[in-house]
Amino acid sequence: SFVVWRRMAYFGDTLSHAALLGVALGFLLDISPTIAVTVGCLLLAVLLVTLQQRQPLASDTLLGILAPSTLSLGLVVLSFMHEVRIDLMAYLFGDLLAISPADLTWILDGSALVLVLIVALWRPLLAITVHEELARVEGLPVAALRMALMLLIAVVIAVA
Repeated sequence: SFVVWRRMAYFGDTLSHAALLGVALGFLLDISPTIAVTVGCLLLAVLLVTLQQRQPLASDTLLGILAPSTLSLGLVVLSFMHEVRIDLMAYLFGDLLAISPADLTWILDGSALVLVLIVALWRPLLAITVHEELARVEGLPVAALRMALMLLIAVVIAVA
């Protein structure tokens, strides 16, 4: 609901496009694609929040630039990796039959972490969503809470 209330629907789309870049970098660096996707999504979330605070561009503009850029960069990295062949369609659209027990554990652990943190931060997140200036006057760390929300969304996208 915070995503809808804050009009950030395209934020999740941008992170999901960046996941392919994480997969490519995971194969390139010979690390788990799951870890690479998670780190990539978290780094992109931090980058987006930082750019939103410092750039005079609208959020939609930043997201519109970064979504296709990260997707195409991931495709370029994969195309130059001749020794690795992956099923690109499985990574782009998913493959239910390829889910392992370790993947399910990763999904459940990530979901539980996000749920616990959302419950713990519900009131402050609601306050900054309704009115950031009032939340700031009340003494809430608005920038830190905004970053926490973005990182939680990044974890949800990464474990999905």
